[in-house]
Amino acid sequence: MTARGEFKRLFPIRFRHLSDGAAFKRWDWVDFKFRPPTSDRRAESCHVMEDSITVNGSMSPKDRASFLSPLVSASIKEAEAAGRSLALIRPRNTRFFYKAKKPDEIEQERRLYAEAARQGSFFDEQLKALEPSPYDFRFKFEDATGPHDCANGDWEAHAMFFNGRRREGSDQAALDWMSKTFNEEYPRKGMLFCVGNMAKRHHTWQLLGVLRVDDTGQTSLF
Repeated sequence: MTARGEFKRLFPIRFRHLSDGAAFKRWDWVDFKFRPPTSDRRAESCHVMEDSITVNGSMSPKDRASFLSPLVSASIKEAEAAGRSLALIRPRNTRFFYKAKKPDEIEQERRLYAEAARQGSFFDEQLKALEPSPYDFRFKFEDATGPHDCANGDWEAHAMFFNGRRREGSDQAALDWMSKTFNEEYPRKGMLFCVGNMAKRHHTWQLLGVLRVDDTGQTSLF
């Protein structure tokens, strides 16, 4: 998201390879150089030059709701009808849940990580060594046009699981903590979903991120 409220999809960014001055977090403001991607025609997509990234501060928690709330779409269909491939929605009646992956699913993900590493600009041993999460994390929710059931593609959710497991000492304790966060704390305080469509299947939308943002009751500008 730019300071003017323009959605941007940034890729490819190998977070583990960014220098200290370029490594950024979710709420940081960053400057970077980019070019239009050759294989992605979505207007919001940017092919980022990784070595150009600089971090210029972060958005204060008190500013997040007032900045983002006017940009919220009523539904995925509304965003799609407006020709956008990225959107924010404020979900209703959310339910976070998880499913254990089958061993062959986990092994397939390991192969995909290794393949992605081989296709990089150089062989990325850290990517190859990444361990897939043993669970699928999902949300059931409603927007203005009806119900949805989406996998949570937010990498921070999977990092949250691994961090929780290290801290709590078991899978179940980490999952219970995640359930309390997403089923109690976030709905009570307010949250937004970042959603986006697929490059080759524009009518297929995915849940890309879960943001803890207060509900101010502001009306969308779209």
